[in-house]
Amino acid sequence: MNLAAKVLGNLAPWRDAPAWRIALSGGLDSTVLLHLLASLAQREALPPLSALHIHHGLQTSADAWPAACQRLCDALSVPLQVIPVRVASGASVERAAREARYEALQATLGAGEVLFTAHHADDQAETLLFRLLRGAGVSGLAGMPEVRTLGTGQLVRPLLNCARAELQAYAEAHGLSWVEDPSNSDEQLSRNYLRQQVVPALRTRWPAVVENLVRTAGHMTEATQLLDELAASDLSAAQVAGERYLPPLPCLSLSALRSLSEARQRNALRHWLRPWTQMPDTAHWAGWQALRDAAPDAAPAWRLQAGELRRTDERLWWLTGIWLRDPVMPAMAVPGNVFQALPGNGQVRIEGRLPAGDWQLAYRQGGERMLVAGRGSRDLKRLLNERQVPAFLRQRLPLLLCDGELRAVANLPGLDGDPQGQWRVQWQPPTNDPGLSW
Repeated sequence: MNLAAKVLGNLAPWRDAPAWRIALSGGLDSTVLLHLLASLAQREALPPLSALHIHHGLQTSADAWPAACQRLCDALSVPLQVIPVRVASGASVERAAREARYEALQATLGAGEVLFTAHHADDQAETLLFRLLRGAGVSGLAGMPEVRTLGTGQLVRPLLNCARAELQAYAEAHGLSWVEDPSNSDEQLSRNYLRQQVVPALRTRWPAVVENLVRTAGHMTEATQLLDELAASDLSAAQVAGERYLPPLPCLSLSALRSLSEARQRNALRHWLRPWTQMPDTAHWAGWQALRDAAPDAAPAWRLQAGELRRTDERLWWLTGIWLRDPVMPAMAVPGNVFQALPGNGQVRIEGRLPAGDWQLAYRQGGERMLVAGRGSRDLKRLLNERQVPAFLRQRLPLLLCDGELRAVANLPGLDGDPQGQWRVQWQPPTNDPGLSW
């Protein structure tokens, strides 16, 4: 099967997209992809085609690339958009440039549109080798996915089953010209070293090394899918129903996770936490074991990159952002039947009409007592313990005092207002914290 027929078959699922866009660097691979698609569009009913060139400005030679891309697109009657980006400084310029590039591409991609990149089989083999040498797990060794979500659109790699040699032969057969990135010869960059030294050496002993590595990536992709299905099943059994007063934070049953093997615990947690934080490598999972095995009366926490996993009353809670900071109650009037903002802690309101007195809102300081109907004076700590209020939430529940005495605890049934139902304290926890799913 020739290259054009192979690529056309790979494009079949995306022919109803509102638009096709190509990430065009001007190098061999993206030049071939653009030429292929532009040629196919002359005889096939394809979505509107355009190209995007990201200009990093990291080297002097790159200043000529937008013009080269424009000449190519003009010759093929394909619209081109050049997008300049600023690359953040840091330890890895290559990584920072990649992040800036994809951020810009995502911002440009419209709803349902498809962005094609020209990664091919040799790129996939190099990716697998690079990750293998860094000690990646199953999902890492799956390599680059053929399809993934990018903003409101999709990123598709239609050349992953095509070898670099096929692209080279196509370019030569069609007399194409392309730009050469000088950094591609810098063997201080790991990927270039693999491409120029390691893979050729492997190919002399194992001629099918690229094809075999790509096949392995496919096996790992399937294994990753199976692990995700297992995690989803385990997490379904670990779901817990939250009481009305609890904020809708991500939460799991610790006892359900304890019933699993160590490997399944880690697999379930990786899957659960994936949308919110990067997970540590295998050597740094001692924090999970310490949290899981802490004494029942402890309040352990496992710090991760973007937040903390907390344990309380056999439940796990994912906290991030403002949930990791104690709120401060400002001097403010007690709100009426409208919600009033609490800095860093959502909103509060009083439903109904309060009787005369010196009313004020406060947070727990310790030592508070409350008169409970039918039970007399009770220590607030004991009341919170009885209702299994998580430790991280106790400093956030708004309290209502009158003449210095505790009269209500927001949202706790039976404690949140007048026993006769004349008034009630309602609290809406913060719900706009980045990284949470609610």
